[in-house]
Amino acid sequence: MGIGQAGDGWRVDERCTNCDVARQLAPGLVGEVAGRSAVLRQPGDAAETARLHAAAHACPTRSVRPPGGRLDPARDPFPMPLEDPGSDTGAVLLCGHNSPHTAGANSYLLRRPDGTSMMIDTPRWSPALAARYEARGPVTDVLLTHRDHAAHGRSYADGFGARLWIHEGDLAAAPDADRVLRGTEPAEIADGVLALPFPGHTRGSVLYLADERYCFSGDSFYWSRTTADVEVVDSVTWYSIRELAASLARTADRLRFEWLLPGHGDRRRLPHEEMAARIRNLTARTRELAPRPVDFTAVRW
Repeated sequence: MGIGQAGDGWRVDERCTNCDVARQLAPGLVGEVAGRSAVLRQPGDAAETARLHAAAHACPTRSVRPPGGRLDPARDPFPMPLEDPGSDTGAVLLCGHNSPHTAGANSYLLRRPDGTSMMIDTPRWSPALAARYEARGPVTDVLLTHRDHAAHGRSYADGFGARLWIHEGDLAAAPDADRVLRGTEPAEIADGVLALPFPGHTRGSVLYLADERYCFSGDSFYWSRTTADVEVVDSVTWYSIRELAASLARTADRLRFEWLLPGHGDRRRLPHEEMAARIRNLTARTRELAPRPVDFTAVRW
């Protein structure tokens, strides 16, 4: 049954696609074994059990299974505050319920001072989930970072009565978007919220920066557990690694944030100065990368 996967305990079933979501939420409990996630050991206390419930409710294929096999809706922690998972407050909440139609990408709720929220990328769609997210405050905008994460955007925007945003470079993925970002210049889309076009992973990739604190980076860059640094995934850069290098070079000196919040890969908080230095180093490293074929098996989070 695999490491730590006793028949009456927590386990990961054969549907796992190795998307990394469970490993982000339950580090040390779930790890990669033979090209997919596996439960490394059973939880030892209530906090570890809560982390496995979070992993189970986020898993896009519902592969993380509790003892008995059935998920308990009462143990669903999402939307989960980023900075204090045990509280009901926070400026950013992780949506969970990752969708198989976005390759299991993470999505977020950005809460604003007036009590409204913005959704960055989207979880799996259901009216019940939409109501759950909107209970934290009216959602005014759904911000898509790029074409790979556009699934469910229209459904959520219509469900919330919100505006759907995408860049013109990826407009084919959301042709009925309400707001279309253009060119490569930054655009202030709300007080304290900046859209920064960032072609590279796709032609229409966008970073969303909030309050000089949060960077929602889509698939442009992420925090790697393997290297303990900010990285790009050149093995799945669909459009152009050279364009991605150019985007970094163009914007590195403008990027001021503490929290790196990607679609795939780990999240990380660092002081402004350290994050800025790591982005500058990433810019130099990315400039040296050559184009190569897309290879999902090359990703090591």
